[in-house]
Amino acid sequence: MQPSEKDLSNYRLDRAKEDIRTAQINIENGLYKGAINRSYYAIFHAIRAVNVLDGFDASKHSSVIAHFNQYHVHTGDFEKGIYKIIDSAYRIREKCDYSDFFIVSKEDALEQYEKAAKFLESVEKFLEMYDDKE
Repeated sequence: MQPSEKDLSNYRLDRAKEDIRTAQINIENGLYKGAINRSYYAIFHAIRAVNVLDGFDASKHSSVIAHFNQYHVHTGDFEKGIYKIIDSAYRIREKCDYSDFFIVSKEDALEQYEKAAKFLESVEKFLEMYDDKE
């Protein structure tokens, strides 16, 4: 049996919440690159929670982000500045994961964590409004 789009959205939102909790734990333990990675994935899974309600999914991160921007940021579902949070998280996560000597400070990790938490709040509010419409 296939899960409904709403069930899949809830599952992805739960993954995002787990990722943000893991980011916080990583910061507390001095694992700053890991915190940045998990902060990014909290954003990514939250975006996928929204996109699935459009019937959209993709394996490429750029496609997932592009769909969200086109159908949810440019249409006013989310404030325009939210794209900067997504873009910043994507870029710093790539540097952390793929650049050998990229140094991350606690401040960098905290900044990304706080932005991801803010993003997650926005998505939760959107999904609550979406539920109210149905």
